[in-house]
Amino acid sequence: MNWTLEVVVVPVTDLDRAKEFYADRLGFHVDHDTSLGDDVRIIQLTPPGSGCSVVIGKGAVPAMPPGSLKGLQLVVPDIHKAHAELTERGVECSEVQILGENPRPVPHPLDNVGFVFFTDPDGNAWSVQQISSRA
Repeated sequence: MNWTLEVVVVPVTDLDRAKEFYADRLGFHVDHDTSLGDDVRIIQLTPPGSGCSVVIGKGAVPAMPPGSLKGLQLVVPDIHKAHAELTERGVECSEVQILGENPRPVPHPLDNVGFVFFTDPDGNAWSVQQISSRA
């Protein structure tokens, strides 16, 4: 049996600001933005090529302190291109960092060990890792 991770709830303070960050700056696709009255709103966004979406919202999502989610990770085939795209879109991120070393040969020397880090406007922490074989 396959078990797929489909949604991660990301706690934010301002839904419109977060939607702009994830859609316009990161390039996530807005799957839907649904309001059910004044107290319930759910926005689902999906990174390009991903089978897992993020949800931001109020009223119908678990209550978590904004900015408390750490360790979210995206995977890209080329970390240098990802870094360039993030900076071109105005996302403040780290330089490309190499963390560790590969225990066996890989298609590209940065596979598994090349990373970039950034936070959303609320402080939720993301990493971007290079794995070229997932292109």
